[in-house]
Amino acid sequence: MTIRLLRMPIRTAVPPRVLTVAGSDSGGGAGIQADLKTMLALGVHGMSVLTAVTAQNSLGVQGAWELPVEAVRAQYRSVVDDIGVQAVKTGMLASAVLVETVAELLAGTDAPVVVDPVGVSKHGDALLAAEALDSVRTKLLPVATVATPNLDEVAQLTGVTVTDESGMRRAAEEILSFGPRWVVIKGGHLPGEAVDLLTDGSAEHWLRAPRYDNRHTHGTGCTLASAIASGLALGKDVPTAVRDAKTYVTGAIEAGFPLGGGIGPVDHGWETRPARSPGTGPAV
Repeated sequence: MTIRLLRMPIRTAVPPRVLTVAGSDSGGGAGIQADLKTMLALGVHGMSVLTAVTAQNSLGVQGAWELPVEAVRAQYRSVVDDIGVQAVKTGMLASAVLVETVAELLAGTDAPVVVDPVGVSKHGDALLAAEALDSVRTKLLPVATVATPNLDEVAQLTGVTVTDESGMRRAAEEILSFGPRWVVIKGGHLPGEAVDLLTDGSAEHWLRAPRYDNRHTHGTGCTLASAIASGLALGKDVPTAVRDAKTYVTGAIEAGFPLGGGIGPVDHGWETRPARSPGTGPAV
């Protein structure tokens, strides 16, 4: 019997390029790993600048080690100067010196920037030194096209405790005062439906989605920010990029699956999986 191997067509068009500047999650649910999975799923070419290495699993963060400034700067210049970028996303930056270094690099890059001001992990572990908060406020947020803080990060950066949607408006005003063009206040920690507020200080976009009975949500913040950056690289305007990212993350949360003994990850490849049978519900 003769088996003929069919040649797949060779893709010649270069996809948009998105760079993530963030830490590594050894468990694969968040950080650089989640960013690159998201970018692949959404049709862009993902690249990375590693800022820190974590020992991390479904139970929490057991250790974290930041990389030297020289290593971060060299990775960034290597990618941007040769390959170029259509969007950049930042995540875990660990320390004030890394925040300031990355902010300086971003200021010299002609591409939209999505800043996820990562402060704590899903399990409550600190991922940003307390003394770095002022650098985030004064150096990093001013270069952001879109900032995507959750309610814990809002409290860290502004002192505002959000308990309802009116509080989300106040939080947005406070974050915008630091200089980003747009902010997404992520209201996922509030009860009820999953609601986020996108605003530039004038236009308001309330993004609502059902809340699924699924605790496996590790990596949601990284995934949302990377999805927004991917949308911007594809040429979408900010409201469209954020709305589409919200839809993608909502599906990934619904499809989240157990991993290890704690909180499992969202499913970045949910759109490629076979549809569940009616009534089977989300993974738990």
